[in-house]
Amino acid sequence: MTTNHLSSIANDVLQRCALRLETPVNELVKEFEGGWKGEKAEYSPRKLVEHVSSKVLYEICKDVEQTIRDGTFSKLTFDMMLAWETPTTADEESRTECMAKERQERRQPVNEKSSKKQDEVPLFYSDIMPLLVNNKPNAGEHAFVWLGSLVPLVADHINGKFTFETLTASTDNRLHFPAYDKFLQEIDKCVKHLQKQATPRNVDMADDEFILHVEGTASSQRVIRHIGKQSWPGRLTLTNYALYFEASGAVSYENAFKLDLSKDIEQSIKPAATGPFGAPLFDKAVVYESAELEEGFTIEFPELTSSTRRDHWLALVKEILLLHKFLAKFKVESPLQEWEIHARTILGIIRLHAAREMLRISPPHPKSFLIFALFDELPTGSNVLEELAESLKTMKSGHPCSGSSILRNLNVSAGCIACAESEVGIEQSENASNQPANLSSLETAVEQVREEAKEINTAKATTDELKEDGIGDSALILMELVKPLQSALPWFQEVIKWERPTTTIVVIGISLLVVYKEWVGLAIAAFLMCMATKLIWARQKKVGKRTKFVVCSSPDQTTVDSIVAAQHGINTIYNILQLINVSLLKIWSIWLANAPKHTDAVITAMILSAVVLAVVPLKYMIMGVVLSTFAMTLKPGDPRDKKNKMGNRRLEGWWDSIPIIPVEVVQKPQDEKPEDQKPKDDSAQKNE
Repeated sequence: MTTNHLSSIANDVLQRCALRLETPVNELVKEFEGGWKGEKAEYSPRKLVEHVSSKVLYEICKDVEQTIRDGTFSKLTFDMMLAWETPTTADEESRTECMAKERQERRQPVNEKSSKKQDEVPLFYSDIMPLLVNNKPNAGEHAFVWLGSLVPLVADHINGKFTFETLTASTDNRLHFPAYDKFLQEIDKCVKHLQKQATPRNVDMADDEFILHVEGTASSQRVIRHIGKQSWPGRLTLTNYALYFEASGAVSYENAFKLDLSKDIEQSIKPAATGPFGAPLFDKAVVYESAELEEGFTIEFPELTSSTRRDHWLALVKEILLLHKFLAKFKVESPLQEWEIHARTILGIIRLHAAREMLRISPPHPKSFLIFALFDELPTGSNVLEELAESLKTMKSGHPCSGSSILRNLNVSAGCIACAESEVGIEQSENASNQPANLSSLETAVEQVREEAKEINTAKATTDELKEDGIGDSALILMELVKPLQSALPWFQEVIKWERPTTTIVVIGISLLVVYKEWVGLAIAAFLMCMATKLIWARQKKVGKRTKFVVCSSPDQTTVDSIVAAQHGINTIYNILQLINVSLLKIWSIWLANAPKHTDAVITAMILSAVVLAVVPLKYMIMGVVLSTFAMTLKPGDPRDKKNKMGNRRLEGWWDSIPIIPVEVVQKPQDEKPEDQKPKDDSAQKNE
């Protein structure tokens, strides 16, 4: 193979890689051709780029910290993505034409929708980025994910597409070099920042335990622990094994209280509302619950406007919990494999911190960077996790580009993986690929989950607009949606009241025939077939795409009218709740014989009903009910109608005369901790 037909960027990458490896380009090409004997069908320039890039990345990852600082890593890997995306001259010409077309489209007037979208993007992308890139080459999604499959520092191939979408949401899903370089620099800064964090007091951390996030210090925002009506500010530290809280003392922090997230016990964390004196006023807290704790561990993250900090901590703690559940579920017992998945989780959290620093004005959603939190909520996410567990068995942890080796080369942790090199020797590692053996099946599972995620997000976007409506608008929408039922109700009333004699006779005849012949199952089946036919017709005609419910509200409705309508809606809900409570209490009163006379009546009715059901076949009873129902409405002025109304009144009076069981609402006592049982004592007892 010659390099004449390669693109300019591909040739440039090969030249720089050859210089880095101190090997001529021709020898690299010959080595590649020798490895592809008998596989000419898959022989392509892109494979050459992949082969040479893998060899160079093997060397670069050995000193990844220094190469990130001097910019070598970001520049070379970005050009690798460009070369992988446009390996041939034909690809380069096609790419040039596409870029020219995009520049022409940018000169056209921007519509209102796109301008609104541009106003919502962060400052770095909307104002500074166009000046930095100046129509320079940019990388796409597939190239970014390919690089992540080789080096899990920039992305993890499990969630690389989700990460790419988040980083390039404001740049038309194209990654520019300034953003990519800034992302890597922020990763390096984040690693250094976490390395400087102090170890929780009176805690001996494990060799493979790494601090992932800290807040509550003098240089960060406050963190408060709530115990009943008492509040204790302090420092909160998250590692890949536990969550530590240190209450603030007069001079320094008290001993840390440890929440072990790695134990195989029932434990969970969820959002909660808290406030002064324990009142649930502000939705900015989390509650950790465990089988080992008598009551929940409540932590508040005070913030003026949103609950971004709370959501960030909630996502990180959930990720660690799901990590250890994954290890227990798939029985990952090998120390090397266990630390590899730990390392990839740690790198995902580091990437999340880096992205938050890049996009401070509009923080990204945490799940786009976290492996387990992302796939835990998606329907087929378990398939991806199964493929991930299989890939761990084939990956070599001693490879310099593996997650564990990258953490070691970033000086994050050394003792925990000192033995990793023994599994893969130097000569074998140069030829071994860092990509998992089941990469194709893993990509298929990820793509399926991604398509499902898009469908779910699209559906949620249609419901978010409806949820923003007030009570008054919601009531109007509800009335509009139940109009088909409202129009059907008069028809049934006309049939029952014999206003349509022919229809009434037909309904009676069909009802009696179905019940007598015991064709109820067939009748339900016929009804379902009719509904299915209706749905098929609507799908073929695309009725749903052309349908939109239009609700007319009052044109002169003022703010006061809206408040009054909302108050009426709240009162209606309150009355319904009261009615339900009263009805349930009356039933309990009968059941517990609190009203002996009414209980005797119910007992008599139950015994008579049981005797009748035991003697008379059920179908005859149903036929009798149908005939009696239509017979009572045959003549509206008939004396039987008056007797029926009188009977209804007596039944209502009988129901109203049932006394309810008394109910007493008492306030749950708060166990106030004495002065000598502060969180520091809890931690001391825990450490003992």
